[in-house]
Amino acid sequence: QVQLVESGGGLVQAGGSLRVSCVASGWTFNTYTMGWFRQAPGKEREFVAGISWSNSVTLYADSVKGRFTISRDNAKNTAYLQMNSLQPEDTATYYCAGRNGVVVDQRPLKYDSWGQGTQVTVSS
Repeated sequence: QVQLVESGGGLVQAGGSLRVSCVASGWTFNTYTMGWFRQAPGKEREFVAGISWSNSVTLYADSVKGRFTISRDNAKNTAYLQMNSLQPEDTATYYCAGRNGVVVDQRPLKYDSWGQGTQVTVSS
């Protein structure tokens, strides 16, 4: 059974940093493209960052480019999202997702598996 479990969310002041992690089980992690998405109350789920199975391709939303870094450790079946210079508008529930494909896709419907989410709150 495929399972993704996020951790590392929390409350941080504006300008601070957090790293969220996503541990995968039940499938061959190193063949899956991974993505991070976020959803704020009353808003649609939006793409944040994605990384190919080989670590060779990364993609970022314009809103986080230069502040966030996605990475993965295939030996640990874990994906990470390092978030720096956080702003109140980054407040959301952050979800990791995996897709059995080589393209780093920004569309949520292209991802097969999802975690339960971890809350990130940035105070001003």
